[in-house]
Amino acid sequence: MGLYSRYILPRVIHFSCGLKPNMRQRAKVVPRARGCVLEVGIGSGLNLPFYDPAKVSKVWGLEPAPEMTRMAQRAARSLAFEVEFIGLPGDEIPLDDNSVDTVLVTYTLCTIPDTTAALRQMNRVLRPGGELIFCEHGAAPDASVRRWQDRLNPIWKRLGGGCNLNRPIPALLEAGGFRIDSLDTMYIPGWRPACFNYWGTAVPR
Repeated sequence: MGLYSRYILPRVIHFSCGLKPNMRQRAKVVPRARGCVLEVGIGSGLNLPFYDPAKVSKVWGLEPAPEMTRMAQRAARSLAFEVEFIGLPGDEIPLDDNSVDTVLVTYTLCTIPDTTAALRQMNRVLRPGGELIFCEHGAAPDASVRRWQDRLNPIWKRLGGGCNLNRPIPALLEAGGFRIDSLDTMYIPGWRPACFNYWGTAVPR
């Protein structure tokens, strides 16, 4: 692992994902989580302050990058519920079938190499009646913005630790075996190629 990936990129991701517009999005979706929660791509723990401790009994935080996990562990120390960290990627979820009430993904599907495999794993671990809560950036509805997303994506992906600007989030969820229950979209403040957001809930088909 290079110096950039090990020392610089985790701090860049923590800073950029922690900007006020992104945090306002987190505040919209994270409090919906309930019961036993699997957060895929917990990163540096930016979602942790937004969980409702009256509704959540435990959070499993899946994160393959140890540098990010160390940040999240510091953020978890003062919480009123248990957080257990799993150092694996999204397509390797070592939990039993039907074992969690909520799966949470925020600004994560942009980075997972095989989103279909990862989403099928998320589908597998959800209990009957459970739901996937998501908030992601992705392909913009405006053709001019999408053209810039497509042009810039190769270099953006290389510098951003595998992040893609132009993924079609609803189509990915459906390909992973989910049916979207609720969906909102908007450009949040910021650089438009990276700021078209999708958020809502989905359930296994």
